[in-house]
Amino acid sequence: MPFVIPSVTLHQKIDMVYFPNAKINIGLQVTGKRADGFHELISCFYPVPWIDIIEVIEEKTLRFSCSGLPIPGNVEDNLCLRAYALLNRDFKLPPVHIHLHKNIPIGAGLGGGSSDAAFTLKAINQVFQLNLDLDRLSHYAATLGSDCTFFILNQPAMATGRGEALQPLHLDLSDKYIVMIFPNIHIGTAEAYGSLSPKPAAYRLQEVLESMPLSHWKSRVSNDFEQALFTRYPTLRQCKDSLYGAGAEYTAMTGSGSTIYGIFDGKVKLEHLFPKDYTVWSGFL
Repeated sequence: MPFVIPSVTLHQKIDMVYFPNAKINIGLQVTGKRADGFHELISCFYPVPWIDIIEVIEEKTLRFSCSGLPIPGNVEDNLCLRAYALLNRDFKLPPVHIHLHKNIPIGAGLGGGSSDAAFTLKAINQVFQLNLDLDRLSHYAATLGSDCTFFILNQPAMATGRGEALQPLHLDLSDKYIVMIFPNIHIGTAEAYGSLSPKPAAYRLQEVLESMPLSHWKSRVSNDFEQALFTRYPTLRQCKDSLYGAGAEYTAMTGSGSTIYGIFDGKVKLEHLFPKDYTVWSGFL
């Protein structure tokens, strides 16, 4: 059943539909542990067109509903509702009905939940004409989660700090084709970070990505989580090997897992290479 909170009376109905997209990490270096419990990281965040759908409609009561992939946990804790509550605290908003159709796998290293939160902020900003600029939206997004800020601008960026500090990155992969494999393995954040020891960055990731061709990344650009998690989950290494075997120019795990992606020079069809219970998404970047 939808989560319902009594609220103020509706005056005008406005309907807004947004398409929150996923992201991949190209390279991920975990360089230290912070005093606040988070880790220092260096990574490239790159948007990919695997999307959820969010509809925001003015309503008589605040409601949240969802369809598509099941979303675990208490509905009251959903990031879309938390995004609404954050803006409502400062702007005393009319109530809305937020409907989320979930396509992006949860706990897959694709940032789907963070994207949903950021796009909810953008939708509410537009629905109620709050006139928040990108800096203020980014400030709100940063309070919701480490990756949320990225989805406000939604452009290739170098991420540092806990992932919220972003700098522009000159990287265009729009002519490349990506295949993403989610083997239905959920790797919790605590498990992933507990599997590695932070260390200083061995190379300048931004310099490599901006100066070296994609075909050279295989020997230079790495995800620090892979070594330990590939040992614990051999399926992940098998996915990576399969993508390289199919001709990928570069392949890696995104985030702290468990999605493995491969970047190709042109369109390929690889669903037949993987078990039917794996989720396979592909498209041009």
